[in-house]
Amino acid sequence: MLVLVTYDVSTVSSGGKRRLRKVSKACQNYGLRVQNSVFECNVDATQFATLKIKLTEIIDEAEDSLRFYQLGNNYKTKVEHIGVKESIDLENPLIF
Repeated sequence: MLVLVTYDVSTVSSGGKRRLRKVSKACQNYGLRVQNSVFECNVDATQFATLKIKLTEIIDEAEDSLRFYQLGNNYKTKVEHIGVKESIDLENPLIF
């Protein structure tokens, strides 16, 4: 299923900057960055649960926020891209 993960981490302290890096790195292990704080993750239910737990352990709920949008398996009809960054098919191998 395709899950859109968005986050806003407060970076006013050095701890916040460290959390931001950790959140970004965790998301990179599961998906592809499509905007600064937005990742598209093509995951199964177990991977999604694991990602949510990891991110929840990293953030400070009093200062930061996470949002998860579950677009499901038929996401191709729900996602439209306009602009400079090219869309990538998450089901094909990622070769750079």
